[in-house]
Amino acid sequence: MWSVDPRTGERREPVGHEATAADVDAAVRAAEAARPALADRETRIALLRAAAEELEAAGEEIIATADAETALGTARLTGELGRTTGQLRAFADEVAEGGYLDLTIDHADPSATPPRPDLRRTRVPLGVVAVYAASNFPLAFSVPGGDTASALAAGCPVVVKAHPDHPAVSELCAAAVRRAAERVGLAELADGVLPVVHGFDAGVELIRHPLVAAAGFTGSIRGGRALFDAAASRPVPIPFHGELGSLNPVVVTAAAAEERADAIGAGLAGSMTMGVGQFCTKPGLVFVPGGPAGDALLKTLAERVGEAPAGVLLDGRMREAFLEGVRERAALEDVTAPVSPAEGEGRTVAAGFLTVPAARLAEPGYGALLEECFGPVTVIARYGDAGAESEEVGGALARLGGNLTASLHIGAAEAEDPTGPAARLLAALTPLAGRVLVNGWPTGVAVVPAQHHGGPYPATTSTSTSVGVAAIDRWLRPVAYQDTPPALLPPELRDENPLGLPRRVNGRREIG
Repeated sequence: MWSVDPRTGERREPVGHEATAADVDAAVRAAEAARPALADRETRIALLRAAAEELEAAGEEIIATADAETALGTARLTGELGRTTGQLRAFADEVAEGGYLDLTIDHADPSATPPRPDLRRTRVPLGVVAVYAASNFPLAFSVPGGDTASALAAGCPVVVKAHPDHPAVSELCAAAVRRAAERVGLAELADGVLPVVHGFDAGVELIRHPLVAAAGFTGSIRGGRALFDAAASRPVPIPFHGELGSLNPVVVTAAAAEERADAIGAGLAGSMTMGVGQFCTKPGLVFVPGGPAGDALLKTLAERVGEAPAGVLLDGRMREAFLEGVRERAALEDVTAPVSPAEGEGRTVAAGFLTVPAARLAEPGYGALLEECFGPVTVIARYGDAGAESEEVGGALARLGGNLTASLHIGAAEAEDPTGPAARLLAALTPLAGRVLVNGWPTGVAVVPAQHHGGPYPATTSTSTSVGVAAIDRWLRPVAYQDTPPALLPPELRDENPLGLPRRVNGRREIG
């Protein structure tokens, strides 16, 4: 595998090699051998915290290497490294607190009709998890990212299929985690805690391996769906938690545009151009009213987008797909480009946006406008006097697939009316996405327990979140023990609760 500089297209250095089927088998078996050690709760807590420390200690080299492979910039990557280490520590805290086990005990009741046995439920790790790294987040959604952190927290060893856009930083991060494993007493098993494999064929072999028990993926609809289908068609199907693509629609009411056209235009420009438009939460379709207020919004949007510097996309393939996607959309009748997304100097692209009458979105031939175009472009759909609740907007929303986010910008009076247009629009947007925003922009995903980063298909292939400590749920399954002798129970299910974990006993919560 070659490390390539996206700014120049030049190969920097060879990294690793394309894994063979035998390489993948060896990696998965090494991971399987590490399972018993990861079953120990204190070991997992120590591993996650040590991994955060090792990544920070190697931070300067990791950030420089990631920038050389992705052109994302040191400021962005410094923040991403902080997010990555923060996730690791948050999962360590979650394991220590123990609520993720959902411990539930119902004691036997011979007097019940029918008599009730003693039942005690916990959750156990699924087994080896395959993680497919993302192109646009070389740290937070790749080798040491949220999928890996949550799986390790659950007690599942991980095998990562590295993304070809950043093989060198993938190896650096894996080495840091292995050093952490050695520090916490897993020296003999360190290679099995987080093996990394490279190459397209390795990804296919990994999803098919009989010892792989679940998978996490962040990438394209085409690639994710192929792996999802492979996971489902195995002799023993496995859970596949994939994030595949998202348009992230935004609806701006007439009242919002009248009150703060400039602020909304500026906010949209910042959100859609952030990271050269390479965020999975980029707003890709925005409904804006016609008339003077909408015109003022677009004027500010055009000024701000026109000022945005051209940027380098993650690789040449993505650049060509972006330019072709823009050409396809711009060629449609009644589509205009107030600021044309285009080729920039060298290997850069310039940001821009397209406009179209919202009514067009219900017509055959305009489906491309309802699909994600990865890069710094958004589509502005202008609706008429009937308003944001009109058939123009509703018909277009009805044609959308699932999304990670949906946003609504409303006026001050609309915010105070629980049965008015804003409430109805919010209800219409809620089925479309996993996160619904009011008067905000979707780029920027807070890593907190209440976060949900997921959505209906094709945004994701499951109902789970990949951000926040609830992401651990993906790698666990419940087990209930019935009439089991106390000495044979897992410690967390014994009456004396030696681990001091929160539980629900006979319907009442115990803090521990």
